[in-house]
Amino acid sequence: MLELQHVKKYYQVGDTLTKALDDVSIAFRPKEFVAILGPSGSGKTTMLNALGGLDRYDSGDMIVNGTSTKKFKETDWDAYRNNTVGFIFQSYNLIGHLSIIDNVEMGMTLSGVGKAERKQKAVAALERVGLGQHINKAINQLSGGQMQRVAIARAIVNDPDILLCDEPTGALDTVTSEQIMQLIQELSRERLVVMVTHNPELAHQYADRIVEFADGKIQQDSDPYQESATSSAFTLKRTKMTFATAIKLSFNNIRTKKGRTFLTAFASSIGIIGVAIVLSLSNGFQKQINDTQTETLSKFPITISQVTTDQSKAQSSMSDSDKTAKNRGYLVAAKDQSESAQHVNKINTKFLNYVKNIDPEYSNNIGYTRLTGMNLLRQVEGKVTAVKFSNSDGDTQSIQQSLSSSSGVGVSSFPEPLTAGKNNFLQSNYKLLKGAYPKTATDIVVVVDSKNHTNINALKNLGFDVKNGQKVDFSKIIGTTIKVASNDDYYQKLPSDNFIPNQNLTSAYNNSKHQLKIVGVIRAKKSTNMGLLAPGIAYSDKLVRQIIQDNKNSAIVQAQKQSNTNVLTGETLTAQTKSQLMATLGSSGIPYSILIYPNNFKDKDHVLTYLDKYNKGKDKADKIIYTDLAGTMTDLTGGLMDAITYVLVAFAGISLVTSMIMIGILTYTSVLERTKEIGVLKALGARKKDITRVFDAETGILGVGSGILGVVIAYLATFPINSLLYKLTDLSNVAQLNPVHALILIVLSTVLTIIGGHLPARMASKKDAAIALRSE
Repeated sequence: MLELQHVKKYYQVGDTLTKALDDVSIAFRPKEFVAILGPSGSGKTTMLNALGGLDRYDSGDMIVNGTSTKKFKETDWDAYRNNTVGFIFQSYNLIGHLSIIDNVEMGMTLSGVGKAERKQKAVAALERVGLGQHINKAINQLSGGQMQRVAIARAIVNDPDILLCDEPTGALDTVTSEQIMQLIQELSRERLVVMVTHNPELAHQYADRIVEFADGKIQQDSDPYQESATSSAFTLKRTKMTFATAIKLSFNNIRTKKGRTFLTAFASSIGIIGVAIVLSLSNGFQKQINDTQTETLSKFPITISQVTTDQSKAQSSMSDSDKTAKNRGYLVAAKDQSESAQHVNKINTKFLNYVKNIDPEYSNNIGYTRLTGMNLLRQVEGKVTAVKFSNSDGDTQSIQQSLSSSSGVGVSSFPEPLTAGKNNFLQSNYKLLKGAYPKTATDIVVVVDSKNHTNINALKNLGFDVKNGQKVDFSKIIGTTIKVASNDDYYQKLPSDNFIPNQNLTSAYNNSKHQLKIVGVIRAKKSTNMGLLAPGIAYSDKLVRQIIQDNKNSAIVQAQKQSNTNVLTGETLTAQTKSQLMATLGSSGIPYSILIYPNNFKDKDHVLTYLDKYNKGKDKADKIIYTDLAGTMTDLTGGLMDAITYVLVAFAGISLVTSMIMIGILTYTSVLERTKEIGVLKALGARKKDITRVFDAETGILGVGSGILGVVIAYLATFPINSLLYKLTDLSNVAQLNPVHALILIVLSTVLTIIGGHLPARMASKKDAAIALRSE
């Protein structure tokens, strides 16, 4: 059944060679009680360890059920110890932080026996050794004899073929020793029992066979046995510790050291606390910035101009300008950087229709900047005069140009909603102070600022005699009318084929088809945080389109088409200035720029996605480039906040590394403290990876614990932090810990601690089982 053939095991310590096993050959019967006697250092324990697979022989062979163990791998020896061998030790080698049942079940747990079956077999084994009444006791509540009985129950519960006993009565009194020996003798009737002892009286009293050992050799054998050839198959069932078992072992160990575990977890959580607080503040400040940007920038339109700047080229030019060339004695003729970055957007009818089809859920208001002139006339006290403010509507960027070219008279257009009654631009952003909102294309309004100031020149050119600072009643403004004359009525042709404004404006006034009427006075709402329309007169783009329709076939437009000189001044025109003049005269309905107002800051991304789809598959020259001022500002502030966050997290992360090192030290300390437990687990058949898994599980538990503790402390810290920040800055609820960040930090803490403890865990797995069992 079990045989050693010429087995040798030597130890080299310095210059001294110790022959623990010197050419030992012995065979054992399947069922017998063999006692091995001999002085200390004779090699008997080494032979016992070799029989149990705890120690490896240098040469020779060990035969188990007719199978040679020469080619056994590490996992084979693990399975052999778990399935075939049971160990009983002098010092019991019970795992103190486990219950009696758990100690007995451990070998079955490693061999994959189900929970119910484990419990049944463990209880039966404990009852057999006389501990049925003590199952619920803790290990430290048992006497020496009772602990040895638990060890015997653990050794026999897997029903091994071989029971190896190393001084099983060495730590017991005489009465208890006899009881244990009687129990072992009873077990020998079912299996092979090999016992190493220093007590010859007990050996001769209970053993069937006495083998005397000295100087690494068998000196005498009372009943030698010759193993016959056998063909019985010897199969090994592989052991495998589940991660749940590893967690249970580690958790029970941690639970026995609550104080140290808490302090360790707290120390390890300091890094998590630092990072969590930084992320909380970053998250809160970013939210404050986003809210402010949403309020301030949400109404900034996405602008598409005929001539715009290609930001990619501009950035490339800026980066190139940072590089200083060497003086090589020559200069280079080159375009201006801003000119090189210019991009001409080919705005055409197809693109205009594409823009009009934007989902109103994302943008219900679209404005247009046109260069079209309006021939405005006002009749005051029976006299018709021309209104001299700039006849071009504009967005927030072109308003200043309009003012400078019209003596400071404010004039701008407001976008009309795509869907009536929904997200109306004026109603959403402007409060009606008097009158009504525009309903038709010819309805215009007066825009005032937050102090109810409006442009004085706008009032003067409407025929009001006002002085700076003078108050004008709303009722005197509302109802004022202006007419728009057509080009053919407003301009007269000279014999030289040039054109001049008609000297008789009365007929032009009377022939006008468009009468504009001031219907209300409006002011930007406080929630808008910005005035999108300049103080002065505001009108709809629909009016301009009607004027273009009236004037595109006028005489002055047709004459200007045929001439490269200005038909009004006689100046020579370039292609660009001619195009602008033609647009001013109303020859084209293509706007100079388009202003798309997202319904809110969030919907802006949907609008940008829609515009990007138009460019898909097009050459760069044919692409439409837009300007997203709000997005640019958001990117700048967001990038700055991100940079600050990264720096602070990096500093706080140093403590995470410190925590990882500390966990490594703690795990190493735990390895030293639990060396004997490692030996016991190996004796029960645990693999190297199982031992590693036990300590990885322990560090994992600590990692989860320290991560949760850190997140909880950081969350609680946000309350006093918010209170302090509110007193200092009036900003409320700044520190906000994102639940996603909290979860990531817990995972990070777990991963880092497992990494930090993995090296000591690997060291634990490589410990020699026999040496580990002898440690105290």
